Amino acid sequence: MVEVKVLTVYYDEANKSPVVLLKEISGNRVLPIFIGYAEAAAISYALEKVEFVRPLTLDLMKRIIESLNYNVKRVVITKIKDNTFYAEVILESDGNYVAIDARPSDSIGLALRTNSPIYVNEEVMDACATIISESEEERLERIRESIRRQKPEDLGEFQI
Repeated sequence: MVEVKVLTVYYDEANKSPVVLLKEISGNRVLPIFIGYAEAAAISYALEKVEFVRPLTLDLMKRIIESLNYNVKRVVITKIKDNTFYAEVILESDGNYVAIDARPSDSIGLALRTNSPIYVNEEVMDACATIISESEEERLERIRESIRRQKPEDLGEFQI
């Protein structure tokens, strides 16, 4: 397994879809995963540690898991099948582990909310990741800064 971090979330004009980019921590490969608009907003909120008066879905999931005396040990992007990524949320309680099937976007958002590591199976990275150059990384940093400057009301239809 390859440990990754969320590099950024951006809107891909060509495919008219949000994308989350996962970058391997000890390398320069990047895994793009197309996600939905609501999931992109949730991941962005988690990246920026935005707090809301009432819990969002990921906050609710976190509270339910914690109330059952479990914690999120890690999330793993496990496979890609028919152009769809699959993931598991690994929960732990008193040395007992439970793997729960989940969408990568929900898994990533939950990992960010719980400060849990994110992993990708090596086979998935080998098949789907691309190598990012330093200049691309600088460009992505500019995109991240642009996203950070946005206010929730700038998202229009994603009002919460």
